[in-house]
Amino acid sequence: MALLEVNDLQIGLQTQRGPAQAVRGISFSLERGQTLGIVGESGCGKSITVMSLMGLLPGNAKVTGSIRFDGQELIGLSDRALCQIRGNRIGMIFQEPMTALNPLHTIVRQVGEPLRIHKGLSKADARKEVLGLLERVGIPDAKAKLDAYPHQFSGGQRQRIGIAMALACEPDLLIADEPTTALDVTIQKQILDLIHGLVQERGMAMILISHDLGVIANNVQRMLVMYGGSVVESGPTAAVFAERAHPYTQGLFAARPVLGAPRGTRLATIRGSVPELVDLPPGCPFAGRCSFTIDECQSTRPPPVTLAHDHAVRCLRLDAVAAAAEGVTA
Repeated sequence: MALLEVNDLQIGLQTQRGPAQAVRGISFSLERGQTLGIVGESGCGKSITVMSLMGLLPGNAKVTGSIRFDGQELIGLSDRALCQIRGNRIGMIFQEPMTALNPLHTIVRQVGEPLRIHKGLSKADARKEVLGLLERVGIPDAKAKLDAYPHQFSGGQRQRIGIAMALACEPDLLIADEPTTALDVTIQKQILDLIHGLVQERGMAMILISHDLGVIANNVQRMLVMYGGSVVESGPTAAVFAERAHPYTQGLFAARPVLGAPRGTRLATIRGSVPELVDLPPGCPFAGRCSFTIDECQSTRPPPVTLAHDHAVRCLRLDAVAAAAEGVTA
């Protein structure tokens, strides 16, 4: 049995312009110890998907489908029951540590809170555990900084503290939502190496959300490419990177800067802009922005097509896309 099984997940939200589907029937599974990446532009549904796993959606959200964690259905579970899972069996590293950490409480109190709630540790025992966690994630002179506040740490150190908090109870599943946002390249690599090492060390499953294709390539075994609340392409990371069968995936790859390109070379772009949720077509969410769009794309949701190596794509015009790619290659 998979650790996490998501089946036909749909999330509806109320917006100022009326109801909108933020997530449109996505399905995936995650085995114990497996790593999964979710990539896509801002607003494509990455974060709201993982928030649904934690039961942290807005009060007006309407959720259907199934989310089974270690055999237990999470949709419809009471908040009390979800609280026994959050921070205990599922840990999350949030995108911006300064907003994830409470500025009014010391680090030892915040990192130690899940240990006291879920593990029943005394204040003194929790303090010892927190010290070990901070040392493990690389906080210098950790013992002297236990009673410090978030503003007394750098951005990279705050992210390390967020990682310590997420790992405090040794969860079965770690969710990392853009964990290197706003950090410089050197600190980004340190944080990603730290997460990778801890995941391997503790045998956790991990979901890594990023808009950075390089981060996904180097850190996860499988990946989902999301657009407009839908998974348009999925499979083993190596297979998706090698094939790039969906026009949206191709557009993301083409938009990357290329080392050695002549000065003044313009980056390729995906035409148009991401539509608002209420404006998405009922068919393929990428219809209209895609140069292969035909009338059927606007009205018919593409079924998943399985390629080699458990690689799946949702596109009605795969033959035309493949022929065009071969023409460019030739």
